[in-house]
Amino acid sequence: MTELPTLSAEFVGSAARLSQCPQDDIVEVAFVGRSNAGKSSTLNQVAANKRLARVSKTPGRTRLINLFETSWGFRIVDLPGYGYAKASQSERARWNAAVDEYLEQRMNLRGLVLVMDARHPLKPFDERMLDWASERVLHVLVLLNKADKLKRNAQARTVAETKNHVAAYELVTVQLFSAATGLGSNELAAWLKDFA
Repeated sequence: MTELPTLSAEFVGSAARLSQCPQDDIVEVAFVGRSNAGKSSTLNQVAANKRLARVSKTPGRTRLINLFETSWGFRIVDLPGYGYAKASQSERARWNAAVDEYLEQRMNLRGLVLVMDARHPLKPFDERMLDWASERVLHVLVLLNKADKLKRNAQARTVAETKNHVAAYELVTVQLFSAATGLGSNELAAWLKDFA
């Protein structure tokens, strides 16, 4: 396999709603997942920049649509996580509405990285995202994050079970990942390169 150039990314802004997102035709790949799946850590790992996306021990710190320009020409979008966050019900409802609006109406969106906790994959939210992405004919990478917390046999079993579960979806790829150790970073970068 050819050595990929390093992917770097730079924060360009945040939006509370779709109308505040850049009005252009740059391809976007959105990172989505439950609040405790480790989306921000995943972004930092793939861009080799620990300070790119704000990471917190408290899940649900991403509260806006955060946009990052990449050195490969496309844009990464970090969406607020679903569930779990310590915030008021009205505030959570506002984020969820912003996420839904972005996903339903953003014409730039070409792919999704669906980040799951490898120990607890395919929660109802994940299932809904897969169904929705399938209807929109979007490429999806299911990223089984926190794989370092599983023994090798459990890793293999989780991947096999998840692949089996998503086999009916045409454009879904599944891989192990660890934001903590870098496991799967090259595979994630290779998948993202198709959007450059």
